Amino acid sequence: MAGVEEMVRNKQVVLKHFVVGEPKETDMEFRVGKASLRIPEGVEGAILVKNLYLSCDPYMRGRMREYYESYIPPFQPGSVIEGFGVAKVVDSTNPKFSVGDYIVGLTGWEEYSVIVRTEQLRKIETLDVPLSYHVGLLGMPGFTAYVGFYEICAPKKGDYFFVSAASGAVGQLVGQLAKLHGCYVVGSAGSAKKVDLLKNKLGFDEAFNYKEEPDLTDALKRYFPKGIDIYFDNVGGAMLDAALTNMRVHGRVAICGMVSQHSISDPKGISNLYTLVMKRVRMQGFIQSDYLHLHPEFLKTIVSFYKQGKIVYIEDMNEGLENGPAAFVGLFSGKNVGKQIVRVAQE
Repeated sequence: MAGVEEMVRNKQVVLKHFVVGEPKETDMEFRVGKASLRIPEGVEGAILVKNLYLSCDPYMRGRMREYYESYIPPFQPGSVIEGFGVAKVVDSTNPKFSVGDYIVGLTGWEEYSVIVRTEQLRKIETLDVPLSYHVGLLGMPGFTAYVGFYEICAPKKGDYFFVSAASGAVGQLVGQLAKLHGCYVVGSAGSAKKVDLLKNKLGFDEAFNYKEEPDLTDALKRYFPKGIDIYFDNVGGAMLDAALTNMRVHGRVAICGMVSQHSISDPKGISNLYTLVMKRVRMQGFIQSDYLHLHPEFLKTIVSFYKQGKIVYIEDMNEGLENGPAAFVGLFSGKNVGKQIVRVAQE
């Protein structure tokens, strides 16, 4: 679009260096630069957006290390980090997106971003739910929960279902989907407040604080005296080992994430894998992007559940991009209660 170039402030969060061990706020740098409100001359098929909400997700930790064999490349030191966000289109040279449209997809951790890879973006059509939900309930975490539960867990009514990190972005929804499907649902979390939310707001049958359990294997035996049919794993490590011991014959384990292992240079091995043989347990890892053909069905189903009041969603909102690094780092010590989001600007 032609016009006089207007320059505005552009706050940014930049990766200072590749990260080893637990991520720290000092691994990132908060900067204030300038941005144009026009797409550069000659750049076709792009959009310029004002970022409104940014999603803090554990997978981003993996992009902070120099590792090029993953499904998504690492961030580069000195560059703005990237994540899922909700944004408003300010300028466009792409016929699929118009000024004023709201979009969700990968964007920069900054106030204004030029996005060239628009094929990974989705225009937000459902505007009668909170915009921030499009990076949570209706975003990548929600879709991960949906795919993991229905495609990987192979649930049946009456199944005994366990989910770790149950108050997080994925866990809170997958537990509610299991309840709606007729499962008996137990979740683990890291504080009394989170346990209370699981039982009294999200409708779990039971929940426990794993930090207060001296023996996780015994804890799971207590909550699942007949064993676990489905374990939806978000943490890995000792919890995965304990769950394997407690699986029932023909149980299923969906490996969604391993947040307990993200910052460990020498991860602890799993001791109870022989359970997979003895009890004929199926354990499978998955990535939501392999199931994008299910996305329209997911949106229709979850929006319907939400509007009918069958599911609720808890957000932990941090105000201001300057607080983004602290919000992200807090994921790995369990500071967030619900889906961690950073509000960059008002709609």
